[in-house]
Amino acid sequence: MSAAITLEEAYAHCEARVRGHYENFPVGLWVPRDKRRYVHAIYAFARAADDFADERMYEGLRAEKLDQWEARLHAAYEGQAADPIFLALADTVRTLDIPKELLLDLLSAFRQDTVKGRYETWEELLDYCRRSADPVGRLVLLVFEEHDPELLPLSDALCTGLQLANHWQDLAIDLARDRVYAPRELLQRFAVKPWEMNAGEMTDGFRALMAELLARTRPFFERSRAIGDRVGSELRFELRLTWLGGASILDRIEAVGGDVFRHRPHHSLFAKAALAWRAWRWRSAPQAA
Repeated sequence: MSAAITLEEAYAHCEARVRGHYENFPVGLWVPRDKRRYVHAIYAFARAADDFADERMYEGLRAEKLDQWEARLHAAYEGQAADPIFLALADTVRTLDIPKELLLDLLSAFRQDTVKGRYETWEELLDYCRRSADPVGRLVLLVFEEHDPELLPLSDALCTGLQLANHWQDLAIDLARDRVYAPRELLQRFAVKPWEMNAGEMTDGFRALMAELLARTRPFFERSRAIGDRVGSELRFELRLTWLGGASILDRIEAVGGDVFRHRPHHSLFAKAALAWRAWRWRSAPQAA
């Protein structure tokens, strides 16, 4: 199939796929034109794999689809791309020298979502975030040719924080998919019963649970804030906006007392404009003495 289309057509196909989906990591809106194609190729690859893990139409076929996707990834790295997404991805990974492990980690996390709906400990959840979220930030750094190794822990902290914030924001949505990302050790500590969450009951225990989850998530944003000062001008605004958007989700959850059942936090058009203004007027974090 790749022989029947040009590289430009392959990238155009990826762009169309990306624009048809909502993305939790909004890097791409202000990406310079010469880099957009690479963002589109990476996101199209990840978006399709995520759909295999989540969309109802793939029920019963999830493992098979993800195995096929991984086989196509290996083939692309060997110069044997077989469809538009992998034709564009092969060019992207070759141009940017992207380690295959980053993309394999994403597939590993998507595959885990198909077989695992509960997490026992906080450490177990962080390992999932390491594979489901952190590679995204590292890929973005490569797209923007940000090769300073000191950026990696900042990027990882930001992406983990974003992933956790999304878990707490979408707790009710995930429950409907029979997924609970809040670790069982914390559910037990605060005596939160599964049937209470399924019923959307706002018990004292659930409020305490949400407060604990927010308290454990905020340090990831605190540790990662400096990345908004350390990257180059092409990426700086978007990372500042992304950081502010994730941190404000935690504030919104706190403002409704943790009641994500009836008040799913989101950013209105006005709120997005306010975040953009704050990103534009960003104040750099004070330097450590």
